[in-house]
Amino acid sequence: MKLLEALAKLCAIVAGVLLTAITLMTCASVLGRNTTGWTIVGDFELSGSAAGAAIALFLPWCQARRGNIIVDFFTNGASAAAQARLDRLGALCVALVMGLMTWRTAIGGLNAWKSQSGSMMLGFPEWIVYVFMVPPLALTAAIALAQALRGFGDEQGAAA
Repeated sequence: MKLLEALAKLCAIVAGVLLTAITLMTCASVLGRNTTGWTIVGDFELSGSAAGAAIALFLPWCQARRGNIIVDFFTNGASAAAQARLDRLGALCVALVMGLMTWRTAIGGLNAWKSQSGSMMLGFPEWIVYVFMVPPLALTAAIALAQALRGFGDEQGAAA
């Protein structure tokens, strides 16, 4: 699990750097547009692509840190063991969904590669975004599966 968490942290750092670069680019484009009339052509295309990739890159860290929203209204009165079982079942569901998303995103990336599709203004290759999305989706699935099988480590002796 330590290796998975280290990879998740690396993904989150890459996402942060990516968002910082896009923020700086957007600021430069807006400042240029409003002061000198100069702008970065296609900045909105790059921002959208980077945001999609960054969202996928943040998912493994979110799963590793149990940062997803948990609605415990109905299980609040349940025993610790029951809550632990439900948490592990939830992690299994996340693993299955992320596995499905990994598979479909990989197919989408291969189709984008084969068709050489690109963004409208810049012609930025769409497959590059998929390259940044598939590994973190697979990592999120692996982390969730490990959590479903091994638990979260904070169950305080609860039988799972």
